Amino acid sequence: MSEGPWKNPVPTVDLLIELDGRPGSLVVIERAGEPRGWALPGGFVDEGEYLADAAVREAKEETGLDVTLTELFHCYSDPARDARKHTVSTVFCATARGEPRGSDDAADAIVVTEDTLPAPLVFDHATIIADYFAYRRTGKRPPPRR
Repeated sequence: MSEGPWKNPVPTVDLLIELDGRPGSLVVIERAGEPRGWALPGGFVDEGEYLADAAVREAKEETGLDVTLTELFHCYSDPARDARKHTVSTVFCATARGEPRGSDDAADAIVVTEDTLPAPLVFDHATIIADYFAYRRTGKRPPPRR
């Protein structure tokens, strides 16, 4: 395969992890690296890796949780969503049992609700989380964004 002059977005995954028996809860991580702040668990998709496998791997690496993916939530592609480079995130809903613990590139992992979100939320994760809680209330997914 030859390299070309193209600059393509990099695929990433993010997870909306709700803990069993705790409806309305979400797991967030405190990032150990730049950009500093709070985020959904997730990360870059490795070459040759399925998106779903990347999501399960990232959840385990960053939170210690074994997740069950329950649905594909939405895709986010704002070219400015990550200041490091243009990324496109596929966001999955998932469930897990147990308590999260930060590991890998997560300094901490905690369980929050819509009313107890930490700040600052990095990337476009405030938008993703708001979309998720709106979806839980209304059953309507966010519209495609430009």
